[in-house]
Amino acid sequence: MDDTASDPLLSQMRRNSRFTEATGLIIDEVSSTSVTGHAQLGEEHHTPWGVVHGGVYASMVETAGSVGASYAVADRQQFAVGVHNATDFLRPTSAAQVRVTARALFQGRTQQLWEVIITDVDSGKDLARGQLRTQNIPAPQDSGQ
Repeated sequence: MDDTASDPLLSQMRRNSRFTEATGLIIDEVSSTSVTGHAQLGEEHHTPWGVVHGGVYASMVETAGSVGASYAVADRQQFAVGVHNATDFLRPTSAAQVRVTARALFQGRTQQLWEVIITDVDSGKDLARGQLRTQNIPAPQDSGQ
């Protein structure tokens, strides 16, 4: 596991935006080829029909994939932005502790492809899976990278 105290970039990536905070996703581990995280899903994530909104899963796919992809290119003064997110919703839930696991499928000079799986910790069943294609772009000069 990477240590945020010795890695300012990792520390920066673990700081959630307000939007990411709303999804509940907490990033636990990051490397250039994988990301793990967790979240507690509940009523604040519901549709009017009482199940977790698919957009929550799609946002977790985007976040986990983008964090890993950005970590992979940070040494080149780049970061990654999502250009295509395809998320499949496999089964509904109204509440669950979930594990988010992302892994790089392809990492090229200009683009990357990441697979993200969101699993119910208690049942071990996958709730959603997605693929995120990212574009590697120059980091802003004031980003601290």
